[in-house]
Amino acid sequence: MARNRDIESSINGIGDQVRERVRHYADEASERADGLLERGRDVRRRFGRQRYDYAQRLSHAAEDFTDEANYQYRRLRRHVSRHPVATAAVVAGTVGAFLLLRRVFRSRDED
Repeated sequence: MARNRDIESSINGIGDQVRERVRHYADEASERADGLLERGRDVRRRFGRQRYDYAQRLSHAAEDFTDEANYQYRRLRRHVSRHPVATAAVVAGTVGAFLLLRRVFRSRDED
């Protein structure tokens, strides 16, 4: 009988320890969640209206960038279709300059 009581008391002791540990972790999680919730409220108060304005400005800037890129692409396509020889010369010159620079820098590395 004494042995059963020892086992029972040790199990109860372990149960109490586990219960205290779980309670401790739950309290920490609750405190942390409350802190995060309060920080979120502070950020919302601070950037509430400004955040919308910033997002709107960012959206307009992205649209402007897209429009400009589209305009430049169409302009380049018109130029290529109107002046194919000049375009080929520019591309050939760019490739030639790249190859020349590559050769110059490669010879410096070998020395």
